[in-house]
Amino acid sequence: MAKTIHSMIRVLEEARSVGFYEKVFGLEVADRLDFETFTLVYMSNPESEFELELTINKGRTEPYVLGDGYGHLAVSVTDLDAEHKRLQAAGIEPGKIVEFEREGSLLARFFFVTDPDGYRIEVLQRHGRFK
Repeated sequence: MAKTIHSMIRVLEEARSVGFYEKVFGLEVADRLDFETFTLVYMSNPESEFELELTINKGRTEPYVLGDGYGHLAVSVTDLDAEHKRLQAAGIEPGKIVEFEREGSLLARFFFVTDPDGYRIEVLQRHGRFK
C-alpha cells in the first residue's frame, strides 16, 4: 500500500518561503539538499510525518505561473479561531472563516492563506474527516 510522504512546490526565494512556513505553520527544515542547478528543502513538524518539499531552481527570477486550476495544500488545527487571530496579529492576511455545511450538518470550518509565491493553503478546524 502506498504512503503519502510529501508534496512539492516550486518557490522563488528559499529564505522567504522557509520563513513563511515556519511562522505560519510551525514547519522546520528537516533536510536541505543542494545541487548544481536547484535546491530541495524538506519541511515538517512533529504533528505529522508528511513533508512539504520546496524546490528552488537556481537562477530563476520570474514567478511561477500557478495556472487556473483550483489546487491547494491543506492543514488542520485544533482551534481555527485562535489560528486566524494569531495569523492576523503576525501580519499575515488570512481569508475569512467559512462554515461549509452538507445536508444541514457542519462539514468543515476553514480559511485560506496565501504563501509568498501565491500558493493557497487551506486551514481547517479538526472535525469529522479533517483530523
